This record gives sequence, C-alpha cells and structure tokens, in this order.
Amino acid sequence: MSAAIIQHVKSGDIKALARSISMIENEAPGYEELLLESAATAVPIIGITGPPGAGKSTLVDGLIKQIVEAGKRVAVLCVDPSSPFNLGALLGDRIRMSNWYTHPNVYIRSLASRGALGGLHPKIVEITEWLKAAPFDYIITETVGVGQSEVEITGLADLTVVVVVPEAGDEVQTMKSGIMEIADLFVVNKADRPEADQFVRNLRLMLAPAFHRSQIEIPVVKTIASTGEGLGELWAAILKQLSLQSFNEHKSWLLAERAFQLIQARRMKGVHKEVIKEMIAKELKEGSFNLYQFVSKMDN
Repeated sequence: MSAAIIQHVKSGDIKALARSISMIENEAPGYEELLLESAATAVPIIGITGPPGAGKSTLVDGLIKQIVEAGKRVAVLCVDPSSPFNLGALLGDRIRMSNWYTHPNVYIRSLASRGALGGLHPKIVEITEWLKAAPFDYIITETVGVGQSEVEITGLADLTVVVVVPEAGDEVQTMKSGIMEIADLFVVNKADRPEADQFVRNLRLMLAPAFHRSQIEIPVVKTIASTGEGLGELWAAILKQLSLQSFNEHKSWLLAERAFQLIQARRMKGVHKEVIKEMIAKELKEGSFNLYQFVSKMDN
C-alpha cells in the first residue's frame, strides 16, 4: 500500500498526499516506509514567522497569489495553536486562505502545534521533507506566532521571513535577542499605519551593525497585505535572497536534534516506566536495590 501511495504522491495526487501526511502525523503503520522515500531535492522552504497579529496568514495568502501567477506550484503548512480540549488545530488560517483550497497548484495543510514550544509541529521535519516528494516548486511554513520561542523555524527553512508591524516600537529591543536575530528578510506589514516609516528606519539602523559584521544585507520590505500593496516587491526580494543563500548551519542542528530523538525513541521501544517501577518496587521490598546495578542490568 505504501508503494502505491508513494507513486500517487510523486505524480501530484493531492488526496494521496493528504492521506500520507495524516499517516506521518499519527505514526500510522507504513509511515516510515514513506519517509524512506522522501527526496533530498532542492525545493526551497520559506519560513514565515512573527508575533501574533502581524498579519502572517494574510501575507501568505498574498504570496500564494504571486506564486500561482508565476505558473508555479506551492505547498503551505500552517501551524495553528492546539485546542486545549482535543489538541487539534483551530484552523484559523483556512479563513484567510480560503480562495486557494480548490486551486490545482496549491496545497494547504493546517497542523496543530500540539504544545511544541518552537512554534512548529512535532513532526514538522518529517512532513516538510515528505512534501518534497510531491511536485511542488516552493514550500511555505507559517508558525504559530508565539514570539521568541519560534527560533526553531530558522533550522527548518532555507529562508526565514520575520513579519513585524509598526506598533512593535520598543518591543524590537526585547525581541531582537530571539526572533529578530533569525531573519533573512524582514517584512513591516500594515505599513499604512502611523509611524511606519520611522519604524522601518529604526529597524534598518538596528540591522546596520550585523551588515558590517557579515557583509550580508537583510532586506526590509514594507507591505499592506490586506490590499496586496508591496507583495510583488516582497516576492522579488524572497527570490533574490533564496538565490544568495548558502549552507544553513541551523538546519544541521535541527536535524541532529530530531535524529537524536528518533534514535532515542527506537532504543527505548518496549521499555515502559510502569514496568520499571514494578521491578524497582520488588527489589526495594527484597532490600537488594542498587540504582546503578539496576540500570546496568536494564541496559544489557
């Protein structure tokens, strides 16, 4: 069955892609076979992050339009906050991107963060890599929007776009210790609001020392996503930055962390804490328990 799904996904079958992502997300039987077939292709991953209310979803909607008009195909992963009741995604992004759900060149998938602190989904690495098996030209990942903890996106994406709004004001100083330092490109959205130009100037001044250290300019693009203003310039800036990207050191750290988790899970398979507790309780009653002898015995 997995082989059939793989062929359907590679041929562009959206229904097969949706089913296979659900398999990966829920670790259904056969999901590892799918992941073994994920292709190490050069499909660019564009990460969109920023504080809540910055207009990330509306901005992604506009970027989809730019990509579609260029005759390209795009997959979009929207990581939504988890419901406190059923741990599912709240699906708020579907409202803002509803125009694209039936478009043949667009695939949009909402994922629940499931409590993950990096603004992403616990299986985001696997799902993103699997999307590369399908015939997409670009993959966009939009994070939850929780602030400084979202820096994990820089390890996943080939290009990280940080969206801010003019009202950020004094928050820039607070944010730059985390989320502000991961940007390959800044978007000042809702640029029709007061003080937008001053905010852009302050942001560029803040970025100047980084430019002198690395000689790599971080662009700042003004947009009004709700009207589409500036989105053409933003997409052109994204394409330019993608063409300049070199090796992403953050990605190797993210993948190393995920590899460690997977290896740890495999080695711990069949080891249950409740069973260990019962074994320890028995030895404690016998008066023969030694923690390190016990661990050594279990390890063998």
